[in-house]
Amino acid sequence: MGQTAAVSAFVWIAVVSLAAWLWLLLCQGFFWWTDVRLPRAAEPQRWPSVCVVVPARDEAAVLPDSLPSLLAQDYPGRAEVFLVDDGSGDGTGELARELARRCGGLPLTVSSPGEPPAGWTGKLWAVRHGIGLARARGPEYLLLTDADIAHAPDSLRTLVAAADAGGFDVVSLMARLRVESLWERLVVPAFVYFFAQLYPFRRISRRGSRTAAAAGGCVLLRAGTAGRARIPGAIRHAVIDDVALARAVKGGGGHIWLGLADRVDSVRPYPRLHDLWRMVSRSAYAQLRHNPLVLLGTVLGLALVYLVPPLALLAGPVAGDAVTAAAGGLAWLVMTGTYGPMLRYYRQPLWLAPLLPFTAFLYLLMTVDSAVQHYRGRGAAWKGRTYARPDAVTEEG
Repeated sequence: MGQTAAVSAFVWIAVVSLAAWLWLLLCQGFFWWTDVRLPRAAEPQRWPSVCVVVPARDEAAVLPDSLPSLLAQDYPGRAEVFLVDDGSGDGTGELARELARRCGGLPLTVSSPGEPPAGWTGKLWAVRHGIGLARARGPEYLLLTDADIAHAPDSLRTLVAAADAGGFDVVSLMARLRVESLWERLVVPAFVYFFAQLYPFRRISRRGSRTAAAAGGCVLLRAGTAGRARIPGAIRHAVIDDVALARAVKGGGGHIWLGLADRVDSVRPYPRLHDLWRMVSRSAYAQLRHNPLVLLGTVLGLALVYLVPPLALLAGPVAGDAVTAAAGGLAWLVMTGTYGPMLRYYRQPLWLAPLLPFTAFLYLLMTVDSAVQHYRGRGAAWKGRTYARPDAVTEEG
């Protein structure tokens, strides 16, 4: 009797997992489709002025592959780059000056704000300093971009044209992350897939929708909107700064757009699982607002949606339960099918798609580890800084 009840319960769990995947397939803004790209727009009659703000901390390893691409922007209007050296110990600031002397292009100002005061994280304090310098130039737009992001020569041009034509207050691109090592191939496309599942890109640009998000590596922001929304001061305690920025703008009635990039790339390598683990775990629990109940719900949700389907498919035949096996197999098939477009976007083989449950299990462990580190008092650590307070944790480049 007890065994029958256990089998029946597992059948229902498998069926609920399948129902969840059918809902995700049809009702979650078609998050899995990768066609939300920057729209080609007519060029404005007058090109607005732009200031580019680049917060940088210990970025000497990636700067030669990223900064020259910013300085080489083919932009018809007035544009200037401000790199804010956030207390680097590897010569980031001097390297930036040397690259500007060697490469030429847009004017570059390198500055340092000193250590952040209480209540500010390093990145947002650097952004505040950079925006303060930029305001003296009276720009119409601000481009906030990370030091590891390489831009195609027409990147700034197409961002401004899209914002101007669409009347957007924020235009943000999810930079294409590096996928070269084995672990990058397994983890990185899933990272973007999970992000799109949480924040469906189609809903972000829809007026009246409450969904708001941006990708911190590439955010074009109207300067007037930044002033009205008090950015970055209003989000200095934000858990995830790019999402908080988008929420502040949209909450004030602004219009935002987020999509996948075609020629805006992150050059930062994550060759080992340890590197990717740190990237995710440093802010995963912060994303859950440091709430144990939300953590529990997230763990159970990940298990139900991603782990149950393969387990049901494998356990069903062993228990002689065709319904469990069928429900698990169909759920796994839908999961695999929705992951395929993201793998194609990252130019990865489709045979990786059935491995998504394994990757999801890694993310589950990373999230739990993030909570463990939080309760051990270590907080979120990044580049020599530890943010122990829940209201002072942020995601940095």
